[in-house]
Amino acid sequence: MNKTPNERLRVSILGSTGSIGTQALLVADDLKGIKEIEITAVSAGSNIDLLERQARKYRPKIAAVHDETRAKELKLRLADTDVRVAAGDEGLIEAATESSADMVLSSIVGFAGLVPTMHAIEQGKDIALANKETLVTAGGLFMDAIKRCGVRLLPVDSEHSAIFQSLHGGKRSEVKKILLTASGGPFFGKTAEELKNVTKDDALKHPNWTMGAKITIDSATLMNKGLEVLEAKWLFGTEIDDIEVVVHRESIIHSMVEFRDKSIIAQLSLPSMKHPIQYAFTYPERLPSPDSEVSFSDLGKMTFFKPDRKTFRCLDLAVRAGKTGGTMPTVMNAANEVAVRKFLRGGIGFLEIAEIVEKAMDSAALIENPSIEDIIETDREVREICQRY
Repeated sequence: MNKTPNERLRVSILGSTGSIGTQALLVADDLKGIKEIEITAVSAGSNIDLLERQARKYRPKIAAVHDETRAKELKLRLADTDVRVAAGDEGLIEAATESSADMVLSSIVGFAGLVPTMHAIEQGKDIALANKETLVTAGGLFMDAIKRCGVRLLPVDSEHSAIFQSLHGGKRSEVKKILLTASGGPFFGKTAEELKNVTKDDALKHPNWTMGAKITIDSATLMNKGLEVLEAKWLFGTEIDDIEVVVHRESIIHSMVEFRDKSIIAQLSLPSMKHPIQYAFTYPERLPSPDSEVSFSDLGKMTFFKPDRKTFRCLDLAVRAGKTGGTMPTVMNAANEVAVRKFLRGGIGFLEIAEIVEKAMDSAALIENPSIEDIIETDREVREICQRY
């Protein structure tokens, strides 16, 4: 599965209509004439208008739609092409395991990315991982599968790509700690009292990044950083206590690694997900990018702060789940996904997101060494319970 740098790369994109997926297709376009990237599968939840345009432009072998009714409609629309339309959970698995694909970009948001990504690993596909919930909920099983199947795992989250790149500066045994940067989101510096009546629109105004709604809300609550702490634990074999979260408002330093000699190595670039996507597609090469470069004279300064863990409680709830282990991260993640959806629909206030997550964690039964079936069932049960909160 490990490709030499100049070979064609065949990629299946899970979540091609989302923020990461659309930017990945732009990266493929940018690399034309430098590295050939063939898109073998695309997928969407229900956005068949964009998926149809992608299918017609890139002519993948499979276009998968999770919504089965919309899949039928897309099949009619693409009847004049040779693109096969797949539907439902099985359709996502078909996209993830498309036989000609070398790599699967897992960019479906949330728990839904777990099963198809695990199937891709079992089929020997290299994984470019942008779906942090997969590692959060099933980190041990996921990493075991990666090792057993001998595939490459390349992080696409900007922070984890930065850590991955910074680790090239020394041996793993020489690492003292990971410094995981956070923008602080749109509510940096706000008190709990000030956050009581913030709206969905307020929470979706991220200062530096353009992302999907769920990830943007997670950034506002700092849950996203909590999920990333757990992701870093599994990706880099690091203890949670050796991962320090640092608020860096400018989002130029994407993360850092401190070594035992107290040297710190960081990866810097303008806030664009195209950088880590391209690095995953071209690793170990660094190929030219059309994106803008950092101008330090224009930037002027960079600032750093400790996160406000009392106001933004989701960060410590995620850390608590990671330290508890077993099915607790699954409980935490499922409760958060339900709570964020409720907030986006106007059903709860911003601060109630953390309250729902904490309530679910306090009441959940713990399975210490879960199977994949245990994790799926726990996710289902927690979602059902949290819908009633």
